[in-house]
Formats: sequence, structure tokens, C-alpha cells
Amino acid sequence: MFGQLDDENCPRLTKVWAHTYHNHNLRRWLAEQRPEWELEVILGPEEARGFVRLPKRWVVERTFAWRGRYRRLSKDYERRTDWSASMVRLGAIHLMLRRLAKPAMKDPPFCYRQVA
Repeated sequence: MFGQLDDENCPRLTKVWAHTYHNHNLRRWLAEQRPEWELEVILGPEEARGFVRLPKRWVVERTFAWRGRYRRLSKDYERRTDWSASMVRLGAIHLMLRRLAKPAMKDPPFCYRQVA
């Protein structure tokens, strides 16, 4: 997967986070092919049981939850990967537009028309 990434598609990529992932072959490959990338393994506390909120993992889980609210992104409906990527982008654009937009004005309270 990392072999498909290049500087043109991911020019700002400098750090890769992994959760309890110890792969010496990956570390060796990154050192040879992408020495500018840093692999940081996020470990949970050893005494913890069950779900523990980890710093970077929480960001990813929250993002997936936001994307899962869109019907087209809740499952993989698309047949082509470029369509799937486009739907992820559209969902992200929609989310950002909603956040940037001013709060909508509330509708005026309902009143029956006055008949003269």
C-alpha cells in the first residue's frame, strides 16, 4: 500500500501512525524507500482492559463515524474505486460546507392567516 503513494499524491505526508503494529519488514522498507517518513506506533496502557481512547486513533474513529452518517458511505455501494473516492470527497465537502455556513435562520412561528 505504501508503495503506491508518491510525493505527487501525498506531498505533505511525513508521519505514519499505527496502532500496536510491529512489522520489522515495514520499518526496513520505510528506511530504504521513504527515509523522510516516520512510523510512530501508538500503544495503549498495558493495565487497561476494553476500549481505551488513544490520541490519534480517536481522530480516525471520529472521522469514520462522520462519514458513516452519509447513506452512500455507510457501506461500499460503488463498483469502481474512483467513484468510491469521489463519494468520500463529496461527503467531506458537504460536512465542511455545513460547518462553514452560517446557522440557518429559524422559521417564523406558525400563524393562521387573518381573514378580513
